Amino acid sequence: MISEKYKFQHPRPKRPKSLPNYEAHVGMSHTEPVFNTYVNFRDEVLPRIKRLGYNAVQIMAIQENSYHMVASDELKSLIDTAHELGLVVLMDIVHSISTPGHGFITGYGILGFLIMEAGRWWLEEYKFDGFRFDGVTSIMYTHHGLGVGFTGNYNEYFGLATDVDAVVYLMLINDMIHGLYPEAVTIAEVVSGMPTFCVPVQDGGVGFDYRLHMAIADEWIELLKKQDEDWRVGDFVHTLTNRRWLEKCVGYAESHDQALLGDKTIAFWLMDKDMYDYMALDRPA
Repeated sequence: MISEKYKFQHPRPKRPKSLPNYEAHVGMSHTEPVFNTYVNFRDEVLPRIKRLGYNAVQIMAIQENSYHMVASDELKSLIDTAHELGLVVLMDIVHSISTPGHGFITGYGILGFLIMEAGRWWLEEYKFDGFRFDGVTSIMYTHHGLGVGFTGNYNEYFGLATDVDAVVYLMLINDMIHGLYPEAVTIAEVVSGMPTFCVPVQDGGVGFDYRLHMAIADEWIELLKKQDEDWRVGDFVHTLTNRRWLEKCVGYAESHDQALLGDKTIAFWLMDKDMYDYMALDRPA
């Protein structure tokens, strides 16, 4: 028996002028040690995100999660409820890392077409409000950004290491997204500082709305490693302001990268081994 198609009740929110963005993984968001559901996230987590003052929620691992994809109407209901609360819903999209080897560059024409079609489908069928592109540095350069400091020399951005097909693909998908949905939001995780990255495609740019400012979270962790008297105010002022002119950035104090890439979460930095020593309910604080 074919179920009736889910009917959305609430319009998409207007694109906000600024983007306090809450990064979330539905399966890991339960307060108990169980795999969370879309329904529980909708009913328990979304109101909390709203109360905390965020206007956008970025949901990770939607495409990769086989446990959740069987509940497509529940995902639609989650997004519909987020829109009722005035929350923009962004999908975290990962296609550079998951594609093996060097083939994702040489085959970008076909792959890019498939991804653009998939992106359009998520926007139309599920009413997502945009995307956060993971690992864009590894897409735009044949060296994938490995071992490159990106000092600001323009040869680093427009030299032989720049993959023109990949950059054109990013321009095309941004043009498609904003052409279909002018209010949609696109964010890119990129560390290279590529000029014109957040300039509209019609003006000759790559077309993203925001760059994810990776250095801010790293700088915060560095501060936690130091004594207060060793803080250098000029260093973190430079980090906060180090961006292209008029380029919009999303700056986290903490994101999933800190825990995944060999570092510790802020909670671990603050509590360290005491987290283990005093977690037992029968042990006094």
